[in-house]
Amino acid sequence: MATVYHINKGINKPITFKGLKAQYIAYLAVGLVLLLILFAVLYICGLSMYIILPVIGGSGTALSIIVIRLSHRFGEHGLSKHFAKKQLPRYIRFRSRRIFIHLSKQA
Repeated sequence: MATVYHINKGINKPITFKGLKAQYIAYLAVGLVLLLILFAVLYICGLSMYIILPVIGGSGTALSIIVIRLSHRFGEHGLSKHFAKKQLPRYIRFRSRRIFIHLSKQA
């Protein structure tokens, strides 16, 4: 009888969790930890729970919506590519041809 081997089809695929891809999971986790710290600070300062809970709940909802939209819009590496493209200059201006003349003599 032949042995059946199951191939792991998840190799080289990005990590996904509830539709979030790759680094967006970390963005959401860091945001939630910061909201937890904010909750603790506001609670220690003595603010009423009627103020703290809507602020933290609204911020958490906004955070999750924003991260999910970014994940769906840009995908696994698209956000870093988007920021890298913003770093590029729109055009390069040369005021003389001296640079190109010296390049052709060296070659």
